[in-house]
Amino acid sequence: MRYSRLRAPDVTEDSLVSSLKRYAEPLPATDSPEFAALFDRFGDARVVLIGEASHGTSEFYCARNAITRRLIEQHGFNIVATEADWPDAAKIDRYVRLGEAASWATEAFKRFPTWMWRNRETAEFADWLRQHNDQRPEAERVEFRGLDVYSLGASLEEVLRYLHEVDPKAVERARERYSCLTPWQHEPARYARHVAIEGERSCEAVVVEQLQELLDQRLEYLQQGGERFFDAERNARVVVAAEEYYRTLYRGSTESWNLRDRHMFDTLKALLSHRGEHAKAVVWAHNSHIGNAAATSMGWGGEFNIGELCRTAFGREAVLIGQFTDRGEVAAADNWDEPMRIKPVRPARDDSWEKLFLRVGQSATLTDWRDSTRRELRLALSGPRLERAIGVIYRPHTERQSHYFQAILAEQFDALLWFEQTRAVEPIASQQPEHTDIPETYPFGE
Repeated sequence: MRYSRLRAPDVTEDSLVSSLKRYAEPLPATDSPEFAALFDRFGDARVVLIGEASHGTSEFYCARNAITRRLIEQHGFNIVATEADWPDAAKIDRYVRLGEAASWATEAFKRFPTWMWRNRETAEFADWLRQHNDQRPEAERVEFRGLDVYSLGASLEEVLRYLHEVDPKAVERARERYSCLTPWQHEPARYARHVAIEGERSCEAVVVEQLQELLDQRLEYLQQGGERFFDAERNARVVVAAEEYYRTLYRGSTESWNLRDRHMFDTLKALLSHRGEHAKAVVWAHNSHIGNAAATSMGWGGEFNIGELCRTAFGREAVLIGQFTDRGEVAAADNWDEPMRIKPVRPARDDSWEKLFLRVGQSATLTDWRDSTRRELRLALSGPRLERAIGVIYRPHTERQSHYFQAILAEQFDALLWFEQTRAVEPIASQQPEHTDIPETYPFGE
Protein backbone atom coordinates (compact mmCIF):
# COMPACT_ATOMS: atom_id res chain seq x y z
CA MET A 1 0.00 0.00 0.00
CA ARG A 2 1.23 3.51 -0.82
CA TYR A 3 0.63 6.25 1.73
CA SER A 4 0.44 10.04 1.75
CA ARG A 5 3.59 11.83 2.93
CA LEU A 6 1.52 14.19 5.11
CA ARG A 7 -0.03 13.34 8.44
CA ALA A 8 -3.65 14.48 8.51
CA PRO A 9 -4.31 16.92 11.36
CA ASP A 10 -7.44 16.87 13.44
CA VAL A 11 -9.47 19.54 11.68
CA THR A 12 -13.14 20.33 11.56
CA GLU A 13 -15.08 20.92 8.37
CA ASP A 14 -15.41 24.57 9.33
CA SER A 15 -11.64 24.99 9.60
CA LEU A 16 -11.19 23.21 6.26
CA VAL A 17 -13.62 25.62 4.64
CA SER A 18 -11.83 28.55 6.27
CA SER A 19 -8.52 27.41 4.78
CA LEU A 20 -10.12 27.03 1.35
CA LYS A 21 -11.69 30.50 1.60
CA ARG A 22 -8.28 31.97 2.39
CA TYR A 23 -6.52 30.45 -0.60
CA ALA A 24 -9.23 29.97 -3.24
CA GLU A 25 -8.77 32.52 -6.03
CA PRO A 26 -11.95 33.62 -7.85
CA LEU A 27 -11.85 32.82 -11.56
CA PRO A 28 -13.15 35.06 -14.34
CA ALA A 29 -14.85 33.55 -17.40
CA THR A 30 -12.71 30.97 -19.20
CA ASP A 31 -12.72 33.06 -22.40
CA SER A 32 -11.19 36.13 -20.71
CA PRO A 33 -7.40 36.80 -20.88
CA GLU A 34 -7.34 37.17 -17.09
CA PHE A 35 -8.42 33.54 -16.68
CA ALA A 36 -5.52 32.06 -18.63
CA ALA A 37 -2.94 34.41 -17.09
CA LEU A 38 -3.57 32.88 -13.66
CA PHE A 39 -1.89 29.69 -14.86
CA ASP A 40 1.45 31.30 -15.72
CA ARG A 41 2.62 30.01 -12.33
CA PHE A 42 2.80 26.52 -13.86
CA GLY A 43 4.76 27.56 -16.95
CA ASP A 44 8.06 26.30 -15.53
CA ALA A 45 6.89 22.67 -15.60
CA ARG A 46 7.85 20.13 -18.22
CA VAL A 47 4.51 18.33 -18.04
CA VAL A 48 1.20 19.87 -16.96
CA LEU A 49 -1.58 17.33 -16.53
CA ILE A 50 -5.11 18.77 -16.55
CA GLY A 51 -7.93 16.53 -15.42
CA GLU A 52 -11.70 16.51 -15.52
CA ALA A 53 -14.30 15.06 -13.18
CA SER A 54 -16.31 13.82 -16.18
CA HIS A 55 -15.81 13.23 -19.89
CA GLY A 56 -18.91 15.23 -20.79
CA THR A 57 -18.70 18.65 -19.08
CA SER A 58 -18.19 21.78 -21.17
CA GLU A 59 -16.55 23.91 -18.48
CA PHE A 60 -13.80 21.35 -17.99
CA TYR A 61 -13.01 21.34 -21.71
CA CYS A 62 -13.16 25.14 -22.03
CA ALA A 63 -10.90 25.68 -19.02
CA ARG A 64 -8.43 23.12 -20.33
CA ASN A 65 -8.46 24.77 -23.75
CA ALA A 66 -7.71 28.21 -22.30
CA ILE A 67 -4.93 26.97 -20.00
CA THR A 68 -3.32 25.01 -22.81
CA ARG A 69 -3.40 27.95 -25.22
CA ARG A 70 -1.65 30.08 -22.61
CA LEU A 71 1.01 27.45 -21.93
CA ILE A 72 1.63 27.12 -25.66
CA GLU A 73 1.77 30.84 -26.43
CA GLN A 74 3.66 32.07 -23.39
CA HIS A 75 5.65 29.13 -22.07
CA GLY A 76 6.73 27.05 -25.06
CA PHE A 77 4.60 23.94 -24.60
CA ASN A 78 4.64 22.02 -27.87
CA ILE A 79 2.77 18.73 -27.25
CA VAL A 80 -0.89 18.19 -26.37
CA ALA A 81 -1.23 14.55 -25.30
CA THR A 82 -4.77 13.28 -24.77
CA GLU A 83 -6.73 10.33 -23.43
CA ALA A 84 -7.57 9.38 -27.01
CA ASP A 85 -6.57 6.65 -29.44
CA TRP A 86 -3.38 7.28 -31.40
CA PRO A 87 -4.87 6.89 -34.93
CA ASP A 88 -7.87 9.13 -34.15
CA ALA A 89 -5.75 11.86 -32.59
CA ALA A 90 -3.41 11.60 -35.58
CA LYS A 91 -6.22 12.90 -37.79
CA ILE A 92 -6.44 16.04 -35.64
CA ASP A 93 -2.64 16.24 -35.62
CA ARG A 94 -2.52 16.21 -39.42
CA TYR A 95 -5.17 18.94 -39.49
CA VAL A 96 -3.38 21.22 -37.01
CA ARG A 97 0.20 20.63 -38.15
CA LEU A 98 0.07 19.70 -41.83
CA GLY A 99 -2.95 21.67 -42.98
CA GLU A 100 -5.08 18.71 -44.02
CA ALA A 101 -8.84 19.11 -44.26
CA ALA A 102 -10.84 19.01 -41.04
CA SER A 103 -12.22 15.54 -41.75
CA TRP A 104 -11.47 14.29 -38.24
CA ALA A 105 -14.89 15.47 -37.01
CA THR A 106 -16.61 12.88 -39.20
CA GLU A 107 -13.88 10.27 -39.79
CA ALA A 108 -12.27 9.93 -36.34
CA PHE A 109 -13.56 8.94 -32.92
CA LYS A 110 -16.20 6.56 -34.23
CA ARG A 111 -15.82 4.18 -31.31
CA PHE A 112 -17.99 4.68 -28.24
CA PRO A 113 -17.99 7.28 -26.68
CA THR A 114 -17.93 9.57 -29.71
CA TRP A 115 -18.94 12.72 -27.79
CA MET A 116 -15.79 12.61 -25.66
CA TRP A 117 -13.75 14.17 -28.49
CA ARG A 118 -16.25 14.81 -31.28
CA ASN A 119 -17.61 17.96 -29.66
CA ARG A 120 -17.69 21.71 -30.21
CA GLU A 121 -15.13 22.37 -27.47
CA THR A 122 -12.50 20.10 -29.03
CA ALA A 123 -13.23 21.48 -32.51
CA GLU A 124 -12.69 25.05 -31.30
CA PHE A 125 -9.33 24.14 -29.81
CA ALA A 126 -8.28 22.27 -32.96
CA ASP A 127 -9.20 25.30 -35.11
CA TRP A 128 -7.21 27.60 -32.82
CA LEU A 129 -4.20 25.27 -32.89
CA ARG A 130 -4.35 25.11 -36.68
CA GLN A 131 -4.22 28.92 -36.86
CA HIS A 132 -1.42 29.06 -34.29
CA ASN A 133 0.67 26.51 -36.19
CA ASP A 134 0.07 28.20 -39.56
CA GLN A 135 2.26 31.07 -38.38
CA ARG A 136 5.22 28.83 -37.55
CA PRO A 137 7.79 26.68 -39.35
CA GLU A 138 6.82 23.01 -39.52
CA ALA A 139 9.48 21.99 -36.98
CA GLU A 140 8.04 24.38 -34.38
CA ARG A 141 4.39 23.40 -34.69
CA VAL A 142 2.49 22.04 -31.71
CA GLU A 143 1.48 18.36 -31.86
CA PHE A 144 -1.88 16.85 -30.91
CA ARG A 145 -1.42 13.21 -29.90
CA GLY A 146 -3.36 10.29 -28.43
CA LEU A 147 -2.08 8.20 -25.54
CA ASP A 148 -4.66 5.45 -25.25
CA VAL A 149 -4.56 1.74 -25.98
CA TYR A 150 -7.93 0.78 -27.45
CA SER A 151 -7.21 1.10 -31.18
CA LEU A 152 -6.11 -2.44 -31.92
CA GLY A 153 -7.81 -2.70 -35.31
CA ALA A 154 -7.11 0.84 -36.50
CA SER A 155 -3.46 0.72 -35.43
CA LEU A 156 -2.98 -2.66 -37.09
CA GLU A 157 -4.31 -1.24 -40.35
CA GLU A 158 -2.05 1.82 -40.06
CA VAL A 159 1.05 -0.40 -39.75
CA LEU A 160 0.06 -2.34 -42.86
CA ARG A 161 -0.64 0.88 -44.77
CA TYR A 162 2.79 2.25 -43.84
CA LEU A 163 4.63 -0.89 -44.89
CA HIS A 164 2.72 -1.00 -48.17
CA GLU A 165 4.14 2.44 -48.96
CA VAL A 166 7.75 2.03 -47.78
CA ASP A 167 8.51 -1.71 -47.97
CA PRO A 168 6.01 -3.75 -50.02
CA LYS A 169 8.00 -6.94 -49.45
CA ALA A 170 7.41 -6.63 -45.70
CA VAL A 171 3.65 -6.25 -46.01
CA GLU A 172 2.87 -9.91 -46.49
CA ARG A 173 4.94 -10.93 -43.48
CA ALA A 174 3.12 -8.34 -41.38
CA ARG A 175 -0.24 -9.36 -42.76
CA GLU A 176 0.48 -13.01 -41.94
CA ARG A 177 1.44 -12.16 -38.37
CA TYR A 178 -1.51 -9.87 -37.82
CA SER A 179 -3.89 -12.46 -39.30
CA CYS A 180 -3.85 -13.99 -35.83
CA LEU A 181 -5.80 -10.93 -34.64
CA THR A 182 -7.84 -9.94 -37.68
CA PRO A 183 -10.88 -12.10 -36.80
CA TRP A 184 -11.30 -9.95 -33.70
CA GLN A 185 -9.77 -6.61 -34.65
CA HIS A 186 -13.13 -4.81 -34.61
CA GLU A 187 -14.50 -6.74 -31.60
CA PRO A 188 -11.44 -7.22 -29.40
CA ALA A 189 -13.40 -8.36 -26.36
CA ARG A 190 -14.16 -11.53 -28.34
CA TYR A 191 -10.40 -12.08 -28.53
CA ALA A 192 -10.22 -11.70 -24.74
CA ARG A 193 -12.85 -14.42 -24.31
CA HIS A 194 -11.14 -16.56 -26.96
CA VAL A 195 -7.89 -16.61 -24.98
CA ALA A 196 -8.92 -16.19 -21.36
CA ILE A 197 -12.05 -18.35 -21.25
CA GLU A 198 -11.74 -20.75 -24.17
CA GLY A 199 -8.03 -21.29 -23.58
CA GLU A 200 -6.92 -20.69 -27.17
CA ARG A 201 -3.39 -19.59 -28.07
CA SER A 202 -2.73 -15.86 -27.81
CA CYS A 203 -1.26 -13.63 -30.50
CA GLU A 204 1.34 -12.11 -28.18
CA ALA A 205 4.41 -13.62 -29.84
CA VAL A 206 3.53 -12.60 -33.40
CA VAL A 207 2.65 -8.97 -32.63
CA VAL A 208 5.88 -8.57 -30.66
CA GLU A 209 7.76 -10.16 -33.58
CA GLN A 210 6.18 -7.66 -35.97
CA LEU A 211 7.18 -4.70 -33.78
CA GLN A 212 10.72 -6.05 -33.57
CA GLU A 213 11.02 -6.39 -37.36
CA LEU A 214 9.84 -2.80 -37.74
CA LEU A 215 12.48 -1.64 -35.25
CA ASP A 216 15.17 -3.74 -36.95
CA GLN A 217 14.52 -1.78 -40.16
CA ARG A 218 14.57 1.57 -38.37
CA LEU A 219 17.59 3.04 -40.16
CA GLU A 220 16.27 2.15 -43.61
CA TYR A 221 12.74 3.37 -42.86
CA LEU A 222 13.92 6.62 -41.28
CA GLN A 223 15.46 7.59 -44.61
CA GLN A 224 11.94 7.67 -46.02
CA GLY A 225 10.63 10.04 -43.34
CA GLY A 226 11.17 10.23 -39.61
CA GLU A 227 7.65 11.35 -38.75
CA ARG A 228 6.06 8.58 -40.78
CA PHE A 229 8.25 5.97 -39.11
CA PHE A 230 7.49 7.35 -35.65
CA ASP A 231 3.77 7.11 -36.36
CA ALA A 232 4.10 3.53 -37.61
CA GLU A 233 6.24 2.51 -34.66
CA ARG A 234 3.74 3.95 -32.17
CA ASN A 235 0.90 2.13 -33.93
CA ALA A 236 2.85 -1.13 -33.78
CA ARG A 237 3.39 -0.57 -30.07
CA VAL A 238 -0.34 0.09 -29.63
CA VAL A 239 -1.06 -3.29 -31.25
CA VAL A 240 1.31 -4.98 -28.79
CA ALA A 241 -0.17 -3.15 -25.79
CA ALA A 242 -3.77 -3.60 -26.95
CA GLU A 243 -3.31 -7.33 -27.48
CA GLU A 244 -2.05 -7.64 -23.91
CA TYR A 245 -4.69 -5.27 -22.57
CA TYR A 246 -7.61 -7.21 -24.00
CA ARG A 247 -6.01 -10.47 -22.90
CA THR A 248 -5.96 -9.20 -19.30
CA LEU A 249 -9.59 -8.04 -19.18
CA TYR A 250 -10.82 -11.27 -17.63
CA ARG A 251 -7.96 -11.42 -15.12
CA GLY A 252 -9.19 -8.36 -13.21
CA SER A 253 -9.67 -4.63 -13.60
CA THR A 254 -6.51 -3.70 -11.67
CA GLU A 255 -4.17 -5.42 -14.11
CA SER A 256 -5.89 -4.00 -17.19
CA TRP A 257 -6.07 -0.50 -15.66
CA ASN A 258 -2.35 -0.54 -14.83
CA LEU A 259 -1.41 -1.81 -18.28
CA ARG A 260 -3.44 0.98 -19.89
CA ASP A 261 -1.92 3.76 -17.79
CA ARG A 262 1.59 2.36 -18.17
CA HIS A 263 1.09 2.47 -21.94
CA MET A 264 -0.14 6.08 -21.76
CA PHE A 265 2.90 7.06 -19.69
CA ASP A 266 5.31 5.24 -22.01
CA THR A 267 3.73 6.99 -25.00
CA LEU A 268 4.09 10.36 -23.28
CA LYS A 269 7.77 9.67 -22.62
CA ALA A 270 8.26 8.66 -26.26
CA LEU A 271 6.64 11.92 -27.40
CA LEU A 272 8.90 13.99 -25.17
CA SER A 273 11.98 12.10 -26.36
CA HIS A 274 10.96 12.38 -30.01
CA ARG A 275 10.42 16.14 -29.70
CA GLY A 276 13.82 16.73 -28.14
CA GLU A 277 15.32 18.59 -25.20
CA HIS A 278 12.87 21.50 -25.39
CA ALA A 279 9.77 19.29 -25.30
CA LYS A 280 6.99 20.38 -22.95
CA ALA A 281 3.63 18.60 -22.81
CA VAL A 282 0.11 19.28 -21.64
CA VAL A 283 -1.81 16.08 -20.84
CA TRP A 284 -5.61 15.95 -21.04
CA ALA A 285 -7.27 13.05 -19.23
CA HIS A 286 -9.79 12.20 -16.55
CA ASN A 287 -9.01 13.12 -12.93
CA SER A 288 -8.75 9.40 -12.19
CA HIS A 289 -5.80 9.19 -14.60
CA ILE A 290 -3.94 12.42 -13.91
CA GLY A 291 -4.42 12.72 -10.13
CA ASN A 292 -1.78 10.79 -8.20
CA ALA A 293 -3.36 7.36 -7.66
CA ALA A 294 -1.16 6.73 -4.61
CA ALA A 295 -3.34 9.23 -2.73
CA THR A 296 -6.65 7.49 -3.52
CA SER A 297 -8.49 4.28 -2.71
CA MET A 298 -7.74 3.22 -6.28
CA GLY A 299 -4.03 3.29 -5.47
CA TRP A 300 -4.52 1.68 -2.09
CA GLY A 301 -6.13 -1.20 -3.97
CA GLY A 302 -3.10 -1.66 -6.22
CA GLU A 303 -3.80 0.62 -9.19
CA PHE A 304 -1.41 3.28 -10.45
CA ASN A 305 -1.92 5.90 -13.13
CA ILE A 306 -0.16 8.32 -15.43
CA GLY A 307 -0.28 11.07 -12.80
CA GLU A 308 1.56 8.98 -10.24
CA LEU A 309 4.10 7.83 -12.84
CA CYS A 310 4.72 11.43 -13.95
CA ARG A 311 5.15 12.62 -10.38
CA THR A 312 7.69 9.86 -9.77
CA ALA A 313 9.55 10.48 -13.04
CA PHE A 314 9.51 14.28 -13.22
CA GLY A 315 9.10 15.47 -9.63
CA ARG A 316 8.18 19.16 -9.46
CA GLU A 317 8.48 19.38 -13.22
CA ALA A 318 5.08 17.63 -13.35
CA VAL A 319 2.02 19.63 -12.26
CA LEU A 320 -1.26 17.81 -11.59
CA ILE A 321 -4.42 19.93 -11.86
CA GLY A 322 -7.86 18.50 -11.11
CA GLN A 323 -11.34 19.86 -11.86
CA PHE A 324 -14.50 19.52 -9.75
CA THR A 325 -18.15 20.55 -9.94
CA ASP A 326 -21.18 20.38 -7.67
CA ARG A 327 -24.14 20.05 -10.01
CA GLY A 328 -25.46 20.73 -13.50
CA GLU A 329 -25.64 18.57 -16.61
CA VAL A 330 -23.30 16.06 -18.24
CA ALA A 331 -23.15 14.14 -21.49
CA ALA A 332 -22.97 10.45 -20.59
CA ALA A 333 -24.55 7.07 -21.25
CA ASP A 334 -26.51 4.73 -18.99
CA ASN A 335 -24.38 1.73 -19.98
CA TRP A 336 -21.45 0.89 -22.22
CA ASP A 337 -22.21 1.22 -25.95
CA GLU A 338 -25.57 2.90 -25.32
CA PRO A 339 -26.60 6.31 -26.73
CA MET A 340 -25.38 9.56 -25.22
CA ARG A 341 -27.85 11.40 -23.02
CA ILE A 342 -27.81 14.81 -21.37
CA LYS A 343 -28.17 13.86 -17.72
CA PRO A 344 -28.61 15.99 -14.58
CA VAL A 345 -25.67 15.84 -12.17
CA ARG A 346 -26.75 15.46 -8.57
CA PRO A 347 -25.48 17.94 -5.97
CA ALA A 348 -22.36 16.59 -4.27
CA ARG A 349 -22.59 14.50 -1.11
CA ASP A 350 -22.16 16.21 2.24
CA ASP A 351 -19.11 14.06 3.05
CA SER A 352 -17.27 14.91 -0.20
CA TRP A 353 -14.46 17.27 -1.13
CA GLU A 354 -16.85 18.87 -3.61
CA LYS A 355 -19.18 19.95 -0.80
CA LEU A 356 -16.34 21.75 0.97
CA PHE A 357 -15.51 23.73 -2.17
CA LEU A 358 -19.21 24.56 -2.53
CA ARG A 359 -19.20 26.02 0.99
CA VAL A 360 -16.46 28.45 -0.04
CA GLY A 361 -19.24 30.37 -1.76
CA GLN A 362 -17.52 31.14 -5.07
CA SER A 363 -18.93 29.98 -8.41
CA ALA A 364 -15.47 29.33 -9.91
CA THR A 365 -12.07 29.19 -8.21
CA LEU A 366 -8.46 28.11 -8.56
CA THR A 367 -6.94 26.66 -5.39
CA ASP A 368 -3.21 26.05 -5.57
CA TRP A 369 -1.18 24.29 -2.87
CA ARG A 370 1.94 23.53 -4.92
CA ASP A 371 3.87 26.48 -3.50
CA SER A 372 5.93 25.69 -0.39
CA THR A 373 4.44 28.72 1.39
CA ARG A 374 1.04 26.99 1.41
CA ARG A 375 1.92 24.12 3.71
CA GLU A 376 -0.95 25.11 6.01
CA LEU A 377 -3.41 24.48 3.19
CA ARG A 378 -1.76 21.20 2.23
CA LEU A 379 -1.99 19.99 5.80
CA ALA A 380 -5.66 20.93 5.93
CA LEU A 381 -6.28 18.89 2.76
CA SER A 382 -4.29 15.86 3.87
CA GLY A 383 -7.11 13.75 5.31
CA PRO A 384 -9.28 11.35 3.25
CA ARG A 385 -12.72 12.36 1.96
CA LEU A 386 -14.98 11.20 -0.80
CA GLU A 387 -14.44 12.47 -4.35
CA ARG A 388 -16.73 12.03 -7.36
CA ALA A 389 -15.73 10.69 -10.76
CA ILE A 390 -18.13 10.50 -13.69
CA GLY A 391 -16.79 8.71 -16.75
CA VAL A 392 -18.59 8.05 -20.01
CA ILE A 393 -21.25 6.29 -17.93
CA TYR A 394 -23.24 8.06 -15.22
CA ARG A 395 -25.66 6.28 -12.90
CA PRO A 396 -27.08 8.86 -10.49
CA HIS A 397 -29.26 6.36 -8.64
CA THR A 398 -26.23 4.34 -7.51
CA GLU A 399 -23.90 7.32 -7.31
CA ARG A 400 -22.23 6.48 -3.97
CA GLN A 401 -21.22 3.00 -5.14
CA SER A 402 -20.66 3.85 -8.80
CA HIS A 403 -18.93 7.22 -8.74
CA TYR A 404 -17.32 8.05 -5.38
CA PHE A 405 -13.97 7.02 -3.98
CA GLN A 406 -11.69 8.11 -1.14
CA ALA A 407 -8.92 10.61 -1.88
CA ILE A 408 -6.33 12.68 -0.01
CA LEU A 409 -6.53 15.87 -2.01
CA ALA A 410 -3.20 17.37 -0.92
CA GLU A 411 -1.30 14.47 -2.46
CA GLN A 412 -3.63 13.71 -5.36
CA PHE A 413 -3.29 17.11 -7.09
CA ASP A 414 -1.15 20.25 -6.95
CA ALA A 415 -4.10 22.54 -7.69
CA LEU A 416 -7.81 22.35 -8.33
CA LEU A 417 -10.31 24.17 -10.53
CA TRP A 418 -13.82 24.49 -9.12
CA PHE A 419 -16.98 25.19 -11.11
CA GLU A 420 -20.12 25.25 -8.99
CA GLN A 421 -22.56 24.57 -11.82
CA THR A 422 -21.73 23.05 -15.18
CA ARG A 423 -23.32 22.12 -18.49
CA ALA A 424 -22.82 19.29 -20.97
CA VAL A 425 -20.43 19.36 -23.91
CA GLU A 426 -21.96 20.07 -27.33
CA PRO A 427 -21.56 17.06 -29.67
CA ILE A 428 -20.89 17.63 -33.35
CA ALA A 429 -21.58 15.45 -36.39
CA SER A 430 -23.07 12.00 -35.90
CA GLN A 431 -23.22 10.57 -32.42
CA GLN A 432 -23.96 6.99 -33.52
CA PRO A 433 -20.86 5.10 -32.34
CA GLU A 434 -19.57 1.91 -33.83
CA HIS A 435 -20.25 -1.10 -31.63
CA THR A 436 -17.13 -1.90 -29.63
CA ASP A 437 -18.05 -4.88 -27.45
CA ILE A 438 -15.64 -3.76 -24.71
CA PRO A 439 -16.60 -4.96 -21.23
CA GLU A 440 -17.07 -2.21 -18.68
CA THR A 441 -14.13 -2.97 -16.43
CA TYR A 442 -12.99 0.44 -15.24
CA PRO A 443 -14.04 2.29 -12.12
CA PHE A 444 -16.93 4.66 -12.85
CA GLY A 445 -17.25 3.32 -16.41
CA GLU A 446 -14.28 5.58 -17.23
